Amino acid sequence: MFTSFTGSARPRRQVNLSGRNTNPFATTPGSRQINPSQLSQNALVHAQQERVLRQQERARPPAATRIQRTWRGHRGRKEARGRWRREWDEVEERNLGLNTAVVDVLPSKFQFSSNPIPYESEAACLGQLRLLIQFASPRSSDDVLRLHLFVNRYLGSLPYFSAAVAADIWIYPLLRLAKISIAILKQTEVVPLSSSITNDLLSLLSTLSAAIPKQISSYSQSYFNALAEVSWSTKSQRSAQAFDQRLLEMAILGLVQPITSRTITAYEGFISEFLVTPNLSTLEGTLDRIAANINYKLLASAMNDLLRSLPDHNLLSLKSRDELLWLLAYFIYFRYVAHGRGHQVSKVPDAHYVNAVSTLISHLADDIGSRVDVSAESRSTNAGGSTFSPNSVLPLPDFVRDNILTLVDQENVSSLLAHLEVVPTSAEETSSTPSEASALASYALTLLRSFPRRADEIRMWLYLGSTSRNSVEAGKPEDRLPAIKYFYEAARRTSVYRLIRGNPNEAVSLLRSDSVKQQSRQAASQVAESMAQQWRVILLFLELYTFVLKVMDDEEFLSGSSPSNYTQSWTRQSALPLEQVQDLTVFLKNLGFSMYWNASEIAGNEPSETKNTIADYFSGNSGPTSEIQQNSLSMRPDTIVIAGVPGMTMTYMKGMVTGLLRMVYERDSRRKFLPQDHWLMAKLSEMDRFISAVVAEEEHRHEIQESYDTEADEAENVIDEEEMNDGYTENLVGTHRTQQVRNFERLKIQQRKTSRRKHLESVAPRFEILQNMPFFIPFSLRVQIFREFVTLDQARRRGGNPDADSWRFAMMNSSNSNIGKHRAKVRRDSIFDDAYEQFYELGEGLKEPIQIRFVDKFDTVEEGIDGGGVTKEFLTSVTNEAFSPDNGLNLFIENDQHLLYPNPSAIDERKDFLSQAGLKDGSAEWRSQIRDLLRRYEFLGRIIGKCLYEGILVDIHFAGFFLLKWALTGGSGSATKESSYRANINDLRDLDEGLYQGLLQLKNYPGNVEDFALNFAVTDTISHHSKDSTQLNQRTVTRELRPSGSEISVTNQNRLVYISYVARHRLQIQPHEQTSAFLRGLGTIISPTWLSMFNQTELQTLVGGDSSEIDVSDLRQNTLYGGLYTIGDDNEEHPSVKLFWQAVQSFSDVDRRKLLKFVTSTPRAPLLGFAQLNPRFSIRDSGHDQTRLPSTSTCVNLLKLPVYESMETLRDRLLYSINAGAGFNLS
Repeated sequence: MFTSFTGSARPRRQVNLSGRNTNPFATTPGSRQINPSQLSQNALVHAQQERVLRQQERARPPAATRIQRTWRGHRGRKEARGRWRREWDEVEERNLGLNTAVVDVLPSKFQFSSNPIPYESEAACLGQLRLLIQFASPRSSDDVLRLHLFVNRYLGSLPYFSAAVAADIWIYPLLRLAKISIAILKQTEVVPLSSSITNDLLSLLSTLSAAIPKQISSYSQSYFNALAEVSWSTKSQRSAQAFDQRLLEMAILGLVQPITSRTITAYEGFISEFLVTPNLSTLEGTLDRIAANINYKLLASAMNDLLRSLPDHNLLSLKSRDELLWLLAYFIYFRYVAHGRGHQVSKVPDAHYVNAVSTLISHLADDIGSRVDVSAESRSTNAGGSTFSPNSVLPLPDFVRDNILTLVDQENVSSLLAHLEVVPTSAEETSSTPSEASALASYALTLLRSFPRRADEIRMWLYLGSTSRNSVEAGKPEDRLPAIKYFYEAARRTSVYRLIRGNPNEAVSLLRSDSVKQQSRQAASQVAESMAQQWRVILLFLELYTFVLKVMDDEEFLSGSSPSNYTQSWTRQSALPLEQVQDLTVFLKNLGFSMYWNASEIAGNEPSETKNTIADYFSGNSGPTSEIQQNSLSMRPDTIVIAGVPGMTMTYMKGMVTGLLRMVYERDSRRKFLPQDHWLMAKLSEMDRFISAVVAEEEHRHEIQESYDTEADEAENVIDEEEMNDGYTENLVGTHRTQQVRNFERLKIQQRKTSRRKHLESVAPRFEILQNMPFFIPFSLRVQIFREFVTLDQARRRGGNPDADSWRFAMMNSSNSNIGKHRAKVRRDSIFDDAYEQFYELGEGLKEPIQIRFVDKFDTVEEGIDGGGVTKEFLTSVTNEAFSPDNGLNLFIENDQHLLYPNPSAIDERKDFLSQAGLKDGSAEWRSQIRDLLRRYEFLGRIIGKCLYEGILVDIHFAGFFLLKWALTGGSGSATKESSYRANINDLRDLDEGLYQGLLQLKNYPGNVEDFALNFAVTDTISHHSKDSTQLNQRTVTRELRPSGSEISVTNQNRLVYISYVARHRLQIQPHEQTSAFLRGLGTIISPTWLSMFNQTELQTLVGGDSSEIDVSDLRQNTLYGGLYTIGDDNEEHPSVKLFWQAVQSFSDVDRRKLLKFVTSTPRAPLLGFAQLNPRFSIRDSGHDQTRLPSTSTCVNLLKLPVYESMETLRDRLLYSINAGAGFNLS
């Protein structure tokens, strides 16, 4: 018996309030213990579930009621439609005299005739229409046939009806009929229609559009979408059942031709739905007739309204890129048709056209730039060959490409200014930039970004354009105002220009993308748009002025202040007055200074999106690159876009402003026209401890650079080396994957460099300014900074032992010493070759002290210890031999002023020599010989860098354009090559005076330059010696300046582009490999960022010394004495020394330079005075023989001066020695 039994068999309810599980099987040993807090949470979840179930139970009856009500409504409507259909059918059967159901007869027996049976009255027709619109469904094929029957009879009845069909009683039924017809046409892609149905529906729509245009315009989006579906489906799948294209034209024009209050709405629908349809041009004659009968002005106005109505002007929210490309092409074509054909076309674009096209192109710039130059032939070749890649860029359709290319037509671009009015020159006459100037600037900038390969041509055509001084249309030649002057006036009138010119700090807020967010959204949008318009005008002026300075010689540039004469050349008429140039440089200085000094502040909340991803680089390739894409987000370049112009980023603007400033500065350096100290920035020069601050920034920069992955530079060198070994294989079958991998690696390297540059800009603003705009700082201060950088680098590399002897001692006591690599024996009869063989592999290690022992031809070592003097003699001897034009190396050649630059044809000459030797082009030995030549250039760069590093002056004079490449190599955005150098006609003067004068005559030739029969190709002359003789042979090679250049004639319109291409070829392209190799070697020893602190004249001073008069007192104060001439305790100089200084003081500056060269091997003084001469200028005695001549040891800058007793003897012997040009042999 159970003691708990109560006499009831019903189980008692168990209530557990403890929260513990009473199941004996749940707590067996080894089972998982449940947390009490978890149990309470489970109870809460259980309670919530029960509440949901109770809510569902309460909602179930109303839901069932709603379903039943919906079903009853649907069944009732279906039954009602069925009754209406039967009623409608009965009426039609009686009218047509049919004995069977109308739906059975229509598909097979009933034929629609050209004379349909009309309705007996308007009331009967209206009654049938009202019934029809109540039940007709576009998804029912029977209803489509019924509607077709009604349309056929309705159209046949119209001639018999009065005008009452347009009365109010008809409006709603006809509008419903139109909407049903539109719905039927829109599904032609799914349910194909017969041509008779399509034609009748198109006729109906054209009729209804004429009857109730205002009402149908409200549905213009659906209306034109249906018409687009008809045209597209017919071309794609039912060409055999083609409709009547004339009816399509009537349907289109029927809605857009009537002028109502909603006509613009109709045009917007036409634009957004119909003009995005591909291949409308294949409908024979249709597009032409539509374009000829449409109102172009309303079309352009509607286009602008539509584009402005989009949120943030985001066109991609409207249509796809391909659809927008077709829209752009159609719009251009419609304007062409509207303004006439052929020579009758008005080339002056209207404001609406400029705004609409610039907006469209700004969103399609990437597609146009990458696809416009891809021909259809290349696509078919790739598709049929093994070089096809899924990542290949598809060409633009022919119609799209042809119309887009009309945008960069010369006459079209040059005439952009023809209808604009001159900007008032008085500051009181206007307070804002003309909207037309802003629209034109936006249009022109967008063209420049979208057609990068034709950017120079576009700039030239804009530069050739003009506006009128007195009227809208330019009349007399003297009334023409050059585009440069027009845009300068427009830019100068902007508040952006005035604010930045007055205060560089204003640029921060004007450049920040979030500077107007504190205002209301509408006000902020208006302010941002106004700022963007002003920036566009300024940016276009900077683009044009940069181009003009490339082709404007100094005489034309300086003639800007003279009265303008319309008989002068257009370039001379375009020259700005010098006072305006001065004002412009102030603006550029303040803008450039602020962009570098406040770089991190301007960046602010930088947009996170970027198009420079791996996927975009490989044209949409997806695959195992997601990790790289994620990593690239932290390395993306500067994406702050200026003025909403694609590609006009902060990085691009920095380069443009810096480049333009440098171009004006170079002209001012050649021929002074700006005030003294005009270029200095007071905010920098007056700062205390500027040198120490810059050195500290350089140390910080170095630490940051070391923290980054240093494999980038090595990887780049490996890629270049592989390409040199493999040759150019990008067009060979089977190498696509290799090229893709190399491009991928280059992209990663570029992203890493960009990320590093952005970081360095923010941590070192002084250094960035010093690097990109060094003329803001006095030259003497920059030289001191340069020497401080060198000293800092020496201490860093030599473990805190910048002194050569201390470093050697430390290395000899080091376990991993490689000091042997820094020692060499050099034969005096082959100094350069021995130096190259023994020191090339040293690379950057050439910065460390080297020890040289000279040997004669019998390998006998010359006596002496290299304490620095032998090294100096070695370096000066190497440079004298390598840079001499008569040494047979032919690495460098001289111009007419005996200035040196790399031999442009050196590689071609070496190739000719190898061909004569029987080597095959592209063979391993061939490539090895070319590599060896470039390595010699690189080694020469290292030698010059070593001289700069050690402060050793060499008597070598380089051409200005070559030195300019040194100065621009370290600029922002450049690599270790000449990528930042911009060739111009003025630099040609240092290369070839004859070519310079010839191009000037071509530029200013008043007649037709086609008489000269020139084309866009040049002839290079290559000189080489015959294999078995010393006879010099020459051959010529024709090279094209642009694709198919030999077929393009030089005309009056394109001669400026020809001149710029010739300058670029001669100065940049032809010597590119030699110059790059030299600069690579120079950059190995001297950081390119250090070189960028100086211009070409200053760099020559760094290499060869100061060209100013020799300061005898400075030389005397920094001279050391030895032997009998040593100064004793009385601090008195030896009598012969006093006589020496008296004689030197009496010398002319020419003789003083000869003396300096006699002792130090260079005729120029060090930059910071003779205290910087290394080794110091020294004098010691060499006997008492009065007939003995003075001699020198140039390796240690030592003058061996006999103890002369009279001034006359000393002066005569010294002058004889310095004019004899010898040293040791005079002893």
